[in-house]
Amino acid sequence: MLGTPMLTTTDNPYDPFEQFSLWFLYDVGHGYNSCGYLDRIAHTSDQLSDEENAAELERAIDEIIKLDFRNIYKKVYAKAG
Repeated sequence: MLGTPMLTTTDNPYDPFEQFSLWFLYDVGHGYNSCGYLDRIAHTSDQLSDEENAAELERAIDEIIKLDFRNIYKKVYAKAG
């Protein structure tokens, strides 16, 4: 199992799992606002289980990537071990 993925851009040099603050500053500073974009697309809820919310986040990431005409977004997973 790979775990829950994150949405990032191809040019962001920071690891969103290990260097979130730097990753976030780069992301927002370049006008991507990936977290906000993902929040608008994902239909998560306190009424859903953690597993259901994780699946919804991955579905939303996949949708963003599918519709990404600029080809700037990618899905990444935390490094194992």
